[in-house]
Amino acid sequence: MNQAIDYHAILPETILSGTLVLVLVADAFLKQRRKWFTMPLAFLGTLAALIAVLTLIGEDRTTFGGMFVVDDFAVLFKTFFLVVALFVLLVSLRYFRDGRFYQGEYYFLLLTSFLGCLLMPSSRDLLMLFISLELVSAPGFLIAAFRKNDPRSNEAGIKFFLIGVLSTAVMLYGMSLIYGLTGTLNLTEIGSALSSPLPQGQETLMLAAILFIVAGFAFKVSAVPFQFWAPDTYEGAPVPVAAFLATASKAAGFAGLLQLMFVAFPNQHEFWTPIFAVLSIATMTIGNFVALQQRQVVRLLAYSSIAQAGYMLLPFALVSADAAVNQEAFAAAVTYIIIYAVMTLGAFAVVIAMTRESHGLLISDFAGLSRRSGVIALAMTVFMVSLAGIPPTGGFWAKFFVFKVAIERGGIGTALAVVMVVNSVVSLYYYLAVPRQMLFAEPEHDRPLLSPASVTFVTVVATAAVVAIGVWPELIAHFPPLSTLVAP
Repeated sequence: MNQAIDYHAILPETILSGTLVLVLVADAFLKQRRKWFTMPLAFLGTLAALIAVLTLIGEDRTTFGGMFVVDDFAVLFKTFFLVVALFVLLVSLRYFRDGRFYQGEYYFLLLTSFLGCLLMPSSRDLLMLFISLELVSAPGFLIAAFRKNDPRSNEAGIKFFLIGVLSTAVMLYGMSLIYGLTGTLNLTEIGSALSSPLPQGQETLMLAAILFIVAGFAFKVSAVPFQFWAPDTYEGAPVPVAAFLATASKAAGFAGLLQLMFVAFPNQHEFWTPIFAVLSIATMTIGNFVALQQRQVVRLLAYSSIAQAGYMLLPFALVSADAAVNQEAFAAAVTYIIIYAVMTLGAFAVVIAMTRESHGLLISDFAGLSRRSGVIALAMTVFMVSLAGIPPTGGFWAKFFVFKVAIERGGIGTALAVVMVVNSVVSLYYYLAVPRQMLFAEPEHDRPLLSPASVTFVTVVATAAVVAIGVWPELIAHFPPLSTLVAP
Protein backbone atom coordinates (compact mmCIF):
# COMPACT_ATOMS: atom_id res chain seq x y z
CA MET A 1 0.00 0.00 0.00
CA ASN A 2 1.36 3.40 -0.97
CA GLN A 3 1.62 5.50 2.19
CA ALA A 4 2.84 8.69 0.47
CA ILE A 5 0.83 11.71 1.60
CA ASP A 6 -0.67 14.01 -1.01
CA TYR A 7 -0.22 17.37 0.72
CA HIS A 8 -2.15 19.24 -1.95
CA ALA A 9 -5.18 17.05 -1.25
CA ILE A 10 -5.11 17.87 2.46
CA LEU A 11 -4.06 21.53 2.05
CA PRO A 12 -7.43 23.04 3.12
CA GLU A 13 -7.52 20.91 6.27
CA THR A 14 -3.88 21.75 6.99
CA ILE A 15 -4.54 25.49 6.70
CA LEU A 16 -7.62 25.30 8.91
CA SER A 17 -5.73 23.23 11.50
CA GLY A 18 -2.95 25.81 11.58
CA THR A 19 -5.53 28.58 11.89
CA LEU A 20 -7.28 27.09 14.90
CA VAL A 21 -3.94 26.58 16.67
CA LEU A 22 -2.96 30.18 15.86
CA VAL A 23 -6.28 31.41 17.26
CA LEU A 24 -5.73 29.49 20.50
CA VAL A 25 -2.16 30.77 20.91
CA ALA A 26 -3.10 34.37 20.04
CA ASP A 27 -5.91 34.31 22.58
CA ALA A 28 -3.45 33.42 25.31
CA PHE A 29 -1.44 36.61 24.69
CA LEU A 30 -4.18 39.12 23.89
CA LYS A 31 -5.53 41.45 26.55
CA GLN A 32 -9.16 41.02 27.49
CA ARG A 33 -10.41 44.02 25.53
CA ARG A 34 -8.64 42.75 22.40
CA LYS A 35 -9.78 39.13 22.52
CA TRP A 36 -12.09 39.87 19.59
CA PHE A 37 -9.01 40.00 17.33
CA THR A 38 -9.17 36.20 17.28
CA MET A 39 -12.20 36.44 14.99
CA PRO A 40 -10.35 38.24 12.12
CA LEU A 41 -7.58 35.63 12.49
CA ALA A 42 -10.13 32.84 12.22
CA PHE A 43 -11.82 34.55 9.28
CA LEU A 44 -8.59 35.02 7.30
CA GLY A 45 -7.52 31.43 7.94
CA THR A 46 -10.91 30.13 6.81
CA LEU A 47 -10.71 32.30 3.69
CA ALA A 48 -7.26 30.88 2.94
CA ALA A 49 -8.64 27.35 3.34
CA LEU A 50 -11.44 28.22 0.91
CA ILE A 51 -8.90 29.42 -1.66
CA ALA A 52 -7.01 26.14 -1.19
CA VAL A 53 -10.22 24.19 -1.87
CA LEU A 54 -10.79 26.13 -5.08
CA THR A 55 -7.37 25.00 -6.31
CA LEU A 56 -8.66 21.42 -6.10
CA ILE A 57 -11.55 21.95 -8.54
CA GLY A 58 -11.48 19.24 -11.18
CA GLU A 59 -8.89 17.22 -9.27
CA ASP A 60 -9.25 13.52 -8.41
CA ARG A 61 -6.86 12.71 -5.59
CA THR A 62 -6.54 9.94 -3.03
CA THR A 63 -4.27 9.72 -0.01
CA PHE A 64 -3.85 7.85 3.28
CA GLY A 65 -4.34 4.54 1.54
CA GLY A 66 -7.73 5.43 0.09
CA MET A 67 -9.15 6.75 3.37
CA PHE A 68 -9.16 10.35 2.12
CA VAL A 69 -10.48 11.24 -1.34
CA VAL A 70 -10.75 14.57 -3.14
CA ASP A 71 -13.28 14.57 -5.98
CA ASP A 72 -16.12 16.80 -7.20
CA PHE A 73 -18.38 15.71 -4.34
CA ALA A 74 -15.74 16.56 -1.73
CA VAL A 75 -14.85 19.91 -3.34
CA LEU A 76 -18.52 20.95 -3.53
CA PHE A 77 -19.16 20.23 0.15
CA LYS A 78 -15.84 21.69 1.31
CA THR A 79 -16.62 24.93 -0.51
CA PHE A 80 -20.09 24.93 1.01
CA PHE A 81 -18.78 24.33 4.55
CA LEU A 82 -16.13 27.04 4.36
CA VAL A 83 -18.59 29.62 3.02
CA VAL A 84 -20.95 28.75 5.90
CA ALA A 85 -17.99 29.05 8.28
CA LEU A 86 -17.24 32.57 7.03
CA PHE A 87 -20.87 33.58 7.57
CA VAL A 88 -21.06 32.02 11.04
CA LEU A 89 -17.87 33.84 12.02
CA LEU A 90 -19.33 37.15 10.83
CA VAL A 91 -22.57 36.76 12.79
CA SER A 92 -20.62 35.63 15.86
CA LEU A 93 -18.39 38.72 16.22
CA ARG A 94 -20.70 41.22 17.92
CA TYR A 95 -22.78 38.56 19.66
CA PHE A 96 -19.82 37.11 21.54
CA ARG A 97 -18.04 40.43 21.96
CA ASP A 98 -21.09 42.09 23.54
CA GLY A 99 -21.93 39.04 25.63
CA ARG A 100 -18.48 38.85 27.25
CA PHE A 101 -17.99 35.23 26.26
CA TYR A 102 -14.64 33.44 26.05
CA GLN A 103 -14.05 34.50 22.46
CA GLY A 104 -10.74 32.78 21.71
CA GLU A 105 -11.97 29.45 23.01
CA TYR A 106 -15.20 29.79 21.04
CA TYR A 107 -13.48 30.44 17.72
CA PHE A 108 -11.04 27.59 18.41
CA LEU A 109 -13.86 25.14 19.08
CA LEU A 110 -15.93 26.39 16.16
CA LEU A 111 -13.04 25.97 13.71
CA THR A 112 -12.39 22.51 15.13
CA SER A 113 -15.97 21.55 14.30
CA PHE A 114 -15.59 22.98 10.82
CA LEU A 115 -12.38 20.95 10.41
CA GLY A 116 -14.53 17.87 10.99
CA CYS A 117 -16.97 19.20 8.39
CA LEU A 118 -14.13 19.53 5.87
CA LEU A 119 -12.95 15.99 6.51
CA MET A 120 -16.43 14.46 6.21
CA PRO A 121 -16.98 14.59 2.41
CA SER A 122 -13.48 13.21 1.79
CA SER A 123 -13.88 10.31 4.21
CA ARG A 124 -14.30 7.13 2.20
CA ASP A 125 -13.49 4.88 5.13
CA LEU A 126 -15.55 3.97 8.21
CA LEU A 127 -12.78 5.04 10.57
CA MET A 128 -12.37 8.42 8.87
CA LEU A 129 -16.14 8.90 8.84
CA PHE A 130 -16.30 8.24 12.56
CA ILE A 131 -13.39 10.58 13.36
CA SER A 132 -14.85 13.33 11.16
CA LEU A 133 -18.31 13.03 12.69
CA GLU A 134 -16.98 13.17 16.24
CA LEU A 135 -14.73 16.11 15.35
CA VAL A 136 -17.89 17.92 14.29
CA SER A 137 -19.90 16.89 17.35
CA ALA A 138 -17.48 17.01 20.31
CA PRO A 139 -16.73 20.77 20.17
CA GLY A 140 -20.45 21.31 19.59
CA PHE A 141 -21.20 19.84 23.02
CA LEU A 142 -19.03 22.57 24.57
CA ILE A 143 -20.10 25.60 22.56
CA ALA A 144 -23.77 24.68 23.01
CA ALA A 145 -23.26 25.25 26.76
CA PHE A 146 -21.20 28.43 26.31
CA ARG A 147 -23.67 30.62 28.21
CA LYS A 148 -22.38 29.16 31.46
CA ASN A 149 -24.58 31.29 33.73
CA ASP A 150 -27.77 30.32 31.91
CA PRO A 151 -29.40 27.08 33.14
CA ARG A 152 -30.98 26.57 29.71
CA SER A 153 -27.55 26.61 28.09
CA ASN A 154 -26.24 24.10 30.61
CA GLU A 155 -29.23 21.88 29.90
CA ALA A 156 -28.63 22.26 26.16
CA GLY A 157 -25.04 21.10 26.43
CA ILE A 158 -25.84 18.17 28.71
CA LYS A 159 -28.71 16.91 26.54
CA PHE A 160 -26.65 17.27 23.39
CA PHE A 161 -23.73 15.44 25.00
CA LEU A 162 -25.66 12.54 26.53
CA ILE A 163 -27.77 11.78 23.47
CA GLY A 164 -24.75 12.34 21.23
CA VAL A 165 -22.62 9.81 23.13
CA LEU A 166 -25.44 7.25 23.02
CA SER A 167 -25.89 7.65 19.25
CA THR A 168 -22.13 7.43 18.75
CA ALA A 169 -21.98 4.13 20.63
CA VAL A 170 -24.81 2.66 18.55
CA MET A 171 -23.25 3.84 15.28
CA LEU A 172 -19.77 2.59 16.21
CA TYR A 173 -21.17 -0.83 17.11
CA GLY A 174 -22.78 -1.03 13.68
CA MET A 175 -19.52 -0.03 12.00
CA SER A 176 -17.61 -2.70 13.95
CA LEU A 177 -20.08 -5.35 12.75
CA ILE A 178 -19.60 -4.25 9.13
CA TYR A 179 -15.82 -4.49 9.55
CA GLY A 180 -16.16 -7.95 11.06
CA LEU A 181 -18.32 -9.11 8.15
CA THR A 182 -16.29 -7.62 5.31
CA GLY A 183 -12.76 -7.37 6.72
CA THR A 184 -12.35 -3.84 5.38
CA LEU A 185 -13.15 -0.25 6.38
CA ASN A 186 -13.05 1.21 2.87
CA LEU A 187 -16.55 2.17 1.68
CA THR A 188 -16.01 1.07 -1.92
CA GLU A 189 -14.58 -2.26 -0.83
CA ILE A 190 -17.48 -2.72 1.60
CA GLY A 191 -19.90 -2.14 -1.26
CA SER A 192 -18.09 -4.75 -3.36
CA ALA A 193 -17.97 -7.27 -0.50
CA LEU A 194 -21.69 -6.88 0.19
CA SER A 195 -22.67 -7.13 -3.48
CA SER A 196 -22.57 -10.93 -3.20
CA PRO A 197 -25.06 -12.86 -1.03
CA LEU A 198 -23.90 -13.61 2.49
CA PRO A 199 -24.72 -16.71 4.54
CA GLN A 200 -28.08 -16.47 6.34
CA GLY A 201 -26.67 -15.61 9.78
CA GLN A 202 -24.25 -13.04 8.39
CA GLU A 203 -26.97 -11.48 6.22
CA THR A 204 -29.11 -10.78 9.29
CA LEU A 205 -26.12 -9.38 11.15
CA MET A 206 -25.27 -7.11 8.22
CA LEU A 207 -28.81 -5.71 8.08
CA ALA A 208 -28.73 -5.06 11.83
CA ALA A 209 -25.41 -3.24 11.42
CA ILE A 210 -26.86 -1.00 8.71
CA LEU A 211 -29.81 -0.23 11.01
CA PHE A 212 -27.45 0.78 13.85
CA ILE A 213 -25.42 3.04 11.55
CA VAL A 214 -28.53 4.72 10.17
CA ALA A 215 -29.79 5.27 13.73
CA GLY A 216 -26.50 6.94 14.69
CA PHE A 217 -26.63 9.30 11.73
CA ALA A 218 -30.35 9.95 12.28
CA PHE A 219 -29.38 11.61 15.56
CA LYS A 220 -26.83 13.80 13.81
CA VAL A 221 -29.41 15.08 11.33
CA SER A 222 -32.16 15.32 14.01
CA ALA A 223 -34.52 12.83 12.39
CA VAL A 224 -37.52 11.50 14.32
CA PRO A 225 -37.41 9.72 16.78
CA PHE A 226 -33.89 10.99 17.49
CA GLN A 227 -34.79 14.68 17.29
CA PHE A 228 -35.76 15.52 20.86
CA TRP A 229 -32.36 17.04 21.71
CA ALA A 230 -32.58 19.69 18.97
CA PRO A 231 -35.22 22.20 20.21
CA ASP A 232 -33.79 22.52 23.72
CA THR A 233 -30.22 22.62 22.43
CA TYR A 234 -30.96 25.29 19.83
CA GLU A 235 -32.85 27.41 22.35
CA GLY A 236 -30.24 27.13 25.10
CA ALA A 237 -27.15 27.53 22.93
CA PRO A 238 -25.85 30.94 21.80
CA VAL A 239 -27.75 31.84 18.62
CA PRO A 240 -24.67 31.63 16.31
CA VAL A 241 -24.06 28.13 17.68
CA ALA A 242 -27.67 27.21 16.92
CA ALA A 243 -27.09 28.51 13.38
CA PHE A 244 -24.02 26.28 13.07
CA LEU A 245 -25.85 23.21 14.38
CA ALA A 246 -28.83 23.77 12.07
CA THR A 247 -26.72 24.24 8.94
CA ALA A 248 -23.12 22.98 8.83
CA SER A 249 -23.42 20.27 11.49
CA LYS A 250 -26.61 18.86 9.94
CA ALA A 251 -25.10 19.04 6.44
CA ALA A 252 -22.02 17.15 7.64
CA GLY A 253 -24.27 14.35 8.88
CA PHE A 254 -25.99 14.19 5.52
CA ALA A 255 -22.64 14.21 3.68
CA GLY A 256 -21.61 11.13 5.64
CA LEU A 257 -24.98 9.47 5.13
CA LEU A 258 -24.83 10.03 1.36
CA GLN A 259 -21.46 8.30 1.16
CA LEU A 260 -22.55 5.37 3.29
CA MET A 261 -25.85 4.60 1.59
CA PHE A 262 -24.82 5.29 -2.01
CA VAL A 263 -21.27 3.87 -1.87
CA ALA A 264 -21.14 1.21 0.86
CA PHE A 265 -24.73 -0.09 1.00
CA PRO A 266 -26.42 0.47 -2.40
CA ASN A 267 -27.03 -3.24 -2.91
CA GLN A 268 -29.07 -3.41 0.30
CA HIS A 269 -31.47 -0.65 -0.81
CA GLU A 270 -34.50 -2.95 -0.59
CA PHE A 271 -33.86 -3.18 3.16
CA TRP A 272 -33.09 0.43 4.02
CA THR A 273 -35.27 2.45 1.64
CA PRO A 274 -38.45 1.60 3.64
CA ILE A 275 -36.62 2.74 6.78
CA PHE A 276 -35.83 6.08 5.17
CA ALA A 277 -39.41 6.38 3.94
CA VAL A 278 -40.70 6.02 7.51
CA LEU A 279 -38.03 8.36 8.86
CA SER A 280 -38.85 10.96 6.21
CA ILE A 281 -42.62 10.88 6.78
CA ALA A 282 -42.33 10.91 10.58
CA THR A 283 -39.67 13.64 10.61
CA MET A 284 -41.41 16.10 8.30
CA THR A 285 -44.84 15.49 9.84
CA ILE A 286 -43.89 15.73 13.51
CA GLY A 287 -41.53 18.63 12.85
CA ASN A 288 -44.23 20.64 11.08
CA PHE A 289 -47.12 19.89 13.43
CA VAL A 290 -45.11 20.63 16.59
CA ALA A 291 -43.78 23.83 14.99
CA LEU A 292 -47.40 25.03 14.73
CA GLN A 293 -47.46 25.35 18.53
CA GLN A 294 -44.24 27.35 18.89
CA ARG A 295 -44.17 30.98 19.98
CA GLN A 296 -40.41 31.32 20.43
CA VAL A 297 -38.53 31.93 17.18
CA VAL A 298 -35.45 29.78 17.85
CA ARG A 299 -37.62 26.81 18.84
CA LEU A 300 -39.73 27.42 15.74
CA LEU A 301 -36.57 27.31 13.62
CA ALA A 302 -35.48 24.17 15.48
CA TYR A 303 -38.68 22.33 14.60
CA SER A 304 -38.44 23.79 11.10
CA SER A 305 -34.97 22.26 10.89
CA ILE A 306 -36.42 18.90 11.93
CA ALA A 307 -39.16 19.12 9.30
CA GLN A 308 -36.64 20.13 6.63
CA ALA A 309 -34.53 17.10 7.55
CA GLY A 310 -37.56 15.00 6.63
CA TYR A 311 -37.57 16.50 3.15
CA MET A 312 -33.84 15.87 2.82
CA LEU A 313 -34.28 12.22 3.86
CA LEU A 314 -36.92 11.63 1.20
CA PRO A 315 -34.46 11.08 -1.73
CA PHE A 316 -32.86 8.23 0.23
CA ALA A 317 -36.20 6.41 0.14
CA LEU A 318 -36.26 6.64 -3.67
CA VAL A 319 -33.14 4.54 -4.29
CA SER A 320 -33.73 1.56 -6.57
CA ALA A 321 -31.85 -0.69 -8.97
CA ASP A 322 -32.06 2.06 -11.61
CA ALA A 323 -28.78 4.03 -11.57
CA ALA A 324 -30.37 7.00 -13.38
CA VAL A 325 -33.02 7.41 -10.67
CA ASN A 326 -30.36 7.08 -7.98
CA GLN A 327 -28.25 9.80 -9.59
CA GLU A 328 -31.22 12.15 -9.66
CA ALA A 329 -32.12 11.32 -6.05
CA PHE A 330 -28.52 11.95 -4.98
CA ALA A 331 -28.42 15.31 -6.81
CA ALA A 332 -31.80 16.34 -5.35
CA ALA A 333 -30.60 15.60 -1.81
CA VAL A 334 -27.39 17.61 -2.27
CA THR A 335 -29.29 20.52 -3.83
CA TYR A 336 -31.78 20.61 -0.96
CA ILE A 337 -29.01 20.52 1.67
CA ILE A 338 -27.22 23.52 0.16
CA ILE A 339 -30.31 25.67 -0.42
CA TYR A 340 -31.70 24.82 3.02
CA ALA A 341 -28.47 25.93 4.69
CA VAL A 342 -28.51 29.32 2.94
CA MET A 343 -32.07 30.22 3.97
CA THR A 344 -31.72 28.85 7.50
CA LEU A 345 -28.44 30.65 8.11
CA GLY A 346 -30.05 33.87 6.89
CA ALA A 347 -33.02 33.39 9.24
CA PHE A 348 -30.69 32.89 12.20
CA ALA A 349 -28.76 36.02 11.19
CA VAL A 350 -31.99 38.01 11.50
CA VAL A 351 -32.61 36.45 14.92
CA ILE A 352 -29.10 37.49 15.98
CA ALA A 353 -29.88 41.05 14.86
CA MET A 354 -32.88 40.98 17.21
CA THR A 355 -31.06 39.62 20.26
CA ARG A 356 -29.98 43.07 21.48
CA GLU A 357 -33.61 44.05 21.97
CA SER A 358 -35.30 40.78 22.87
CA HIS A 359 -33.66 38.00 24.82
CA GLY A 360 -36.87 35.96 24.74
CA LEU A 361 -37.05 36.14 20.93
CA LEU A 362 -40.79 35.55 20.74
CA ILE A 363 -42.63 35.80 17.43
CA SER A 364 -44.51 38.77 18.90
CA ASP A 365 -41.17 40.59 19.32
CA PHE A 366 -41.04 40.92 15.53
CA ALA A 367 -44.20 43.06 15.53
CA GLY A 368 -43.90 46.05 13.19
CA LEU A 369 -40.30 45.29 12.28
CA SER A 370 -40.93 46.45 8.70
CA ARG A 371 -41.34 50.01 10.01
CA ARG A 372 -38.16 49.89 12.07
CA SER A 373 -35.82 48.08 9.67
CA GLY A 374 -37.12 47.48 6.18
CA VAL A 375 -34.03 45.56 5.07
CA ILE A 376 -34.10 43.08 7.97
CA ALA A 377 -37.88 42.62 7.71
CA LEU A 378 -37.68 42.02 3.96
CA ALA A 379 -34.87 39.51 4.44
CA MET A 380 -36.77 37.56 7.12
CA THR A 381 -39.85 37.50 4.91
CA VAL A 382 -37.81 36.06 2.05
CA PHE A 383 -36.30 33.38 4.32
CA MET A 384 -39.65 32.34 5.78
CA VAL A 385 -41.32 32.26 2.36
CA SER A 386 -38.40 30.25 0.98
CA LEU A 387 -38.47 27.75 3.84
CA ALA A 388 -42.18 27.28 3.10
CA GLY A 389 -41.30 26.51 -0.52
CA ILE A 390 -43.14 29.40 -2.16
CA PRO A 391 -41.87 30.60 -5.57
CA PRO A 392 -39.89 32.45 -6.73
CA THR A 393 -37.39 31.56 -4.01
CA GLY A 394 -34.65 28.98 -3.66
CA GLY A 395 -36.74 26.92 -1.25
CA PHE A 396 -39.33 26.29 -3.96
CA TRP A 397 -36.73 24.74 -6.25
CA ALA A 398 -35.26 22.66 -3.42
CA LYS A 399 -38.67 21.07 -2.88
CA PHE A 400 -39.43 20.91 -6.60
CA PHE A 401 -36.31 18.87 -7.42
CA VAL A 402 -37.12 16.34 -4.68
CA PHE A 403 -40.80 16.24 -5.74
CA LYS A 404 -39.85 15.71 -9.39
CA VAL A 405 -37.59 12.75 -8.60
CA ALA A 406 -40.25 11.22 -6.34
CA ILE A 407 -42.94 11.45 -9.03
CA GLU A 408 -40.62 10.02 -11.68
CA ARG A 409 -39.72 7.17 -9.34
CA GLY A 410 -43.38 6.16 -9.04
CA GLY A 411 -44.71 3.70 -6.48
CA ILE A 412 -43.57 4.72 -3.02
CA GLY A 413 -42.18 7.90 -4.56
CA THR A 414 -45.65 9.12 -5.50
CA ALA A 415 -46.94 8.51 -1.98
CA LEU A 416 -43.97 10.34 -0.47
CA ALA A 417 -44.50 13.24 -2.87
CA VAL A 418 -48.11 13.58 -1.69
CA VAL A 419 -47.03 13.55 1.97
CA MET A 420 -44.40 16.17 1.18
CA VAL A 421 -46.94 18.48 -0.47
CA VAL A 422 -49.38 18.13 2.45
CA ASN A 423 -46.63 18.93 4.93
CA SER A 424 -45.53 21.93 2.89
CA VAL A 425 -49.08 23.29 3.04
CA VAL A 426 -49.19 22.75 6.82
CA SER A 427 -45.89 24.59 7.24
CA LEU A 428 -47.31 27.72 5.62
CA TYR A 429 -49.13 28.60 8.84
CA TYR A 430 -46.09 28.93 11.08
CA TYR A 431 -43.64 30.15 8.44
CA LEU A 432 -45.93 33.04 7.52
CA ALA A 433 -46.61 33.88 11.18
CA VAL A 434 -43.36 35.84 11.43
CA PRO A 435 -43.89 37.96 8.26
CA ARG A 436 -47.47 38.59 9.42
CA GLN A 437 -46.15 40.10 12.65
CA MET A 438 -43.50 42.15 10.88
CA LEU A 439 -45.81 43.57 8.23
CA PHE A 440 -49.21 43.96 9.88
CA ALA A 441 -48.75 44.18 13.67
CA GLU A 442 -48.12 47.46 15.47
CA PRO A 443 -44.59 47.88 16.90
CA GLU A 444 -44.16 48.35 20.65
CA HIS A 445 -41.75 51.23 19.98
CA ASP A 446 -40.67 53.24 16.97
CA ARG A 447 -36.90 53.36 17.38
CA PRO A 448 -34.92 51.84 14.48
CA LEU A 449 -33.44 48.38 14.86
CA LEU A 450 -29.66 48.68 15.15
CA SER A 451 -28.20 45.59 13.50
CA PRO A 452 -24.42 45.00 13.54
CA ALA A 453 -22.88 45.64 10.12
CA SER A 454 -21.48 42.10 9.84
CA VAL A 455 -24.89 40.57 10.62
CA THR A 456 -26.63 42.86 8.12
CA PHE A 457 -24.06 41.89 5.48
CA VAL A 458 -24.73 38.16 6.00
CA THR A 459 -28.47 38.80 5.92
CA VAL A 460 -28.29 40.74 2.65
CA VAL A 461 -25.99 38.20 0.96
CA ALA A 462 -28.18 35.27 2.04
CA THR A 463 -31.30 37.10 0.81
CA ALA A 464 -29.69 37.80 -2.54
CA ALA A 465 -28.63 34.15 -2.83
CA VAL A 466 -32.12 32.82 -2.04
CA VAL A 467 -33.75 35.18 -4.56
CA ALA A 468 -31.08 34.52 -7.21
CA ILE A 469 -31.55 30.75 -6.92
CA GLY A 470 -35.31 31.25 -7.11
CA VAL A 471 -35.05 33.27 -10.33
CA TRP A 472 -32.20 31.24 -11.84
CA PRO A 473 -32.17 27.71 -10.33
CA GLU A 474 -29.35 26.58 -12.62
CA LEU A 475 -27.11 28.72 -10.44
CA ILE A 476 -27.02 25.88 -7.92
CA ALA A 477 -28.76 22.96 -9.65
CA HIS A 478 -25.92 22.65 -12.15
CA PHE A 479 -23.36 21.45 -9.58
CA PRO A 480 -24.85 18.52 -7.57
CA PRO A 481 -25.40 16.23 -10.61
CA LEU A 482 -21.74 16.68 -11.50
CA SER A 483 -20.64 15.57 -8.03
CA THR A 484 -22.69 12.39 -7.72
CA LEU A 485 -21.14 9.31 -6.14
CA VAL A 486 -23.58 6.96 -7.89
CA ALA A 487 -21.92 4.72 -10.43
CA PRO A 488 -23.58 4.93 -13.88
